[in-house]
Amino acid sequence: MTTMAATVLCPSSGTKGKKVGAGTLHALVKDEFRQEIAADADYYFCDAKGCDVVYFTTDGRTITKSQLKVVVGVKEATGDRPLCYCFGHSVASIKTELLTLGKTTALDDIRTKMADPGCSCPTTNPSGACCLGTVKAGVETAKQEVASKAGGRGEAFARVGAVLSAVVSSSCCWLPLLLLAFGVSGAGIAGALEAYRPVFIGLTVVFLAAAFYFAYRPRRAASTSADCCAAPTAKSRFSMMKLNKVVLWVVTALAVAFLFFPQYMKFFLTGGGTEEPAANNPLVRTTTFSVEGMSCEGCAALVEKAVRDVPGVLSVKVDYDTKRTVVTSEACCPAPAEAVVQALQKTGYRAAVIESDPPTNTTKTGGTPPGDCCEPPAGAKAKADPKPIDPERQIVLAIDGFT
Repeated sequence: MTTMAATVLCPSSGTKGKKVGAGTLHALVKDEFRQEIAADADYYFCDAKGCDVVYFTTDGRTITKSQLKVVVGVKEATGDRPLCYCFGHSVASIKTELLTLGKTTALDDIRTKMADPGCSCPTTNPSGACCLGTVKAGVETAKQEVASKAGGRGEAFARVGAVLSAVVSSSCCWLPLLLLAFGVSGAGIAGALEAYRPVFIGLTVVFLAAAFYFAYRPRRAASTSADCCAAPTAKSRFSMMKLNKVVLWVVTALAVAFLFFPQYMKFFLTGGGTEEPAANNPLVRTTTFSVEGMSCEGCAALVEKAVRDVPGVLSVKVDYDTKRTVVTSEACCPAPAEAVVQALQKTGYRAAVIESDPPTNTTKTGGTPPGDCCEPPAGAKAKADPKPIDPERQIVLAIDGFT
């Protein structure tokens, strides 16, 4: 009649123990601790990671890691982690093989050397048994760590690449502004960068897709075997994964903000869209300019800001598609065409007048000739900052006597 062996659990980790021979203990326990080995008790091996107990008895006696001559690789989560004590294979050496050769020959090497010169696992391996099973598990661990390390580098590279390519894709708009702040025209550079904008937009999308793959790709579930430090490790891993995803979404928001910078740049320069010039208003005149050098909607906003700052300009409308700019000014004053052209030249754009409304024949009270309505009256003290007339101004009169 066959009886089932009773399960013996490690008093520290609760892990099921594996019986080892006395020869294993006497070969691996340090000389100063050998006298503590009980001759009348069976010892069991605990392979739980993070647990300090290596050997234990059913009556509570233990031998810890610090009492051994060797490092018990299966109980460690980092470092060299020896796997085969006969022929020198470890998690670290297998990872080196995977990184340099793309594969490992550890198992084949062990099988070959087990025949000649043979192995001595009962006296060199802390488990007291053949190491092939341990090495197989170690190979999988090494592969996972190599893939995780490569994935971490790839994820970081993808995130940085996404932001940089998005920044470069919008440089046709922000770079001229930056150069202009230092008194340098960047219109020519903007035109050159605009040609490569689709390329950098595509790179941004590719980098973001790669970053999302690394962050959300399926991962092998963590081991559920009893382990003294399993809970802290799982918690730490979960926190790091969650942090990486938060960082990814922040990076995505930055990349999108830079990609669409040309579309909302005008709100920073002008506070909103361009103004519609007053139509059929006898108090204003319109002048249409052709503007060369605009490479994106951001350039249109830059052109609008430059023209708006010209004295005498009432409103500006820039059409990026047609490369035209319509400027309104007071009808009784000369059109500030030359000033507009010069302002755009300083900004880095080339402008020319296409058409302009003729001046009106309206005169001011007292017979002031046309074109002089913008000048202060003779003998009057000129204002430091005269305000132009409001082209939309209306005067309402009440007239009695209609029947």
